[in-house]
Amino acid sequence: MTNVGYARVSTNDQNIAMQIEALQKAGCHRIFRDVASGAKAERSGLIEAQAFMREGDTLTVWKLDRLGRSMKHLIETVGQLEANGIGFRSITENIDTNTPGGRLVFHLFGALSQFERDLIRERTNAGLQVAREKGRLGGRRPVMSPEKLAKAQQLISTGLNVREAAARLKVSKTTLYQALKVRSSKRMS
Repeated sequence: MTNVGYARVSTNDQNIAMQIEALQKAGCHRIFRDVASGAKAERSGLIEAQAFMREGDTLTVWKLDRLGRSMKHLIETVGQLEANGIGFRSITENIDTNTPGGRLVFHLFGALSQFERDLIRERTNAGLQVAREKGRLGGRRPVMSPEKLAKAQQLISTGLNVREAAARLKVSKTTLYQALKVRSSKRMS
């Protein structure tokens, strides 16, 4: 059973020494490192650490946010470790999934994280429903206003092609084509 450490800083300007020292004090014999934003999915040091570890080992981090980009990512990563028989330990938060209490705390984090995602989804859907009832649609505002569309049609009628008219109006030709198509289909209705 090996205690493997993982340390990460976001930029070269940050000092990783404090994390390394804490991991060494915690009994980590091998420490993998990354200098990468937590938002990056691919972190070579973490990948190497996961490849190095065997069943019965424990991955130790100085703090939870050093391992996961988000609570969801953290839970997925620890779940993968658990599926491979590898424990997880966070020094600062005093969580150790090798103990029943540590597993309970970590799974409570997971349940709370899922609960938060569900609440956000419910609030978003309720807000969209209220907006629809008030006649508003979600998404970005249309780039082509009725005035721009009229100007585009005027430019096209004077001999410009769609690409040239779109360039003068500072919109993409695809946007202009779509607006013209919508307008012509409304006329036919």
